Amino acid sequence: MQKKYRLLGLVILIGSLILIRVFEQQLFYDPYLQFFKNDYLYLDAPKYEAFNLVVFTTLRYVLNTLISLGILFVIFLDKEMVKFSLLIYTISYVILILLFLYFILNPKQEGYFLFFNVRRFLIQPILLLLLVPAFYYNKRKGKIKTRN
Repeated sequence: MQKKYRLLGLVILIGSLILIRVFEQQLFYDPYLQFFKNDYLYLDAPKYEAFNLVVFTTLRYVLNTLISLGILFVIFLDKEMVKFSLLIYTISYVILILLFLYFILNPKQEGYFLFFNVRRFLIQPILLLLLVPAFYYNKRKGKIKTRN
């Protein structure tokens, strides 16, 4: 893949992540968006519909995951790396959504900070920020072979 097309693809994919963030209130049901912008450690949890909250959080995770996998492919051009990343995203989703469910079904003020961070991993592409440097480091060390 030519560098200019890779760069264009990267810009489009990163732009997509930015658009998801910019339009999050219009696209996704999440009463916690406003809640965590306030002094949430001293407030009661907002009213929510648990099913809708889980569905929209999952939708956002899936969209971020697909875009993130696209970014990893454009950067490294390695299908095996994308498959491995998909496994990491899947395992992470299962663990994080179980923790997320626990926190929304048992809201306690002392658990808000941990809930905030679990939720952040679900709705933000944080795993991408961890995987790119890790894969780049391994590529530079010669542990991962990629095509240019």
